[in-house]
Amino acid sequence: MTDTQNSPAYLNIDRANHPAVLAGRRSREAVEARDKAAWLANFAANGSVEDPVGPSMFDEEGRGHRGANGLSAFWDKAIAPTESIDFQFEKEIICGREVAYIGTIVTRIGGHISEAEGVFTYKADENGDLEALRAFWEVEATMKSFRPQ
Repeated sequence: MTDTQNSPAYLNIDRANHPAVLAGRRSREAVEARDKAAWLANFAANGSVEDPVGPSMFDEEGRGHRGANGLSAFWDKAIAPTESIDFQFEKEIICGREVAYIGTIVTRIGGHISEAEGVFTYKADENGDLEALRAFWEVEATMKSFRPQ
């Protein structure tokens, strides 16, 4: 029998209540509900989004979107124009204050659908707010999946 009271947290991960898991879930729920205010409120004051990581049509310089103004602009450019975004994650990996998901994000826009396969990470700060959201998916591969619904 293992004494979970005395074992280190990394050997006894509380998956249901892990701060990054909760922050990531709030983020996805706000996106699915089309609730920009809730999505923005989930972030730490210095929160950031890199989706995808590196240069893209959402971030030509590949530096990410930071702070309330940057996050709001990202929402308006990347999320608001969509009809829906569905998160289909197959694997969850928790390390420290971060969680990584492996899976697919399915986006519907303008009567079309695309699928971004990748790794999607969420990092919570010490208060449980979302400090960083990073999405590793290939723009070219996702664009090739673009097709009518």
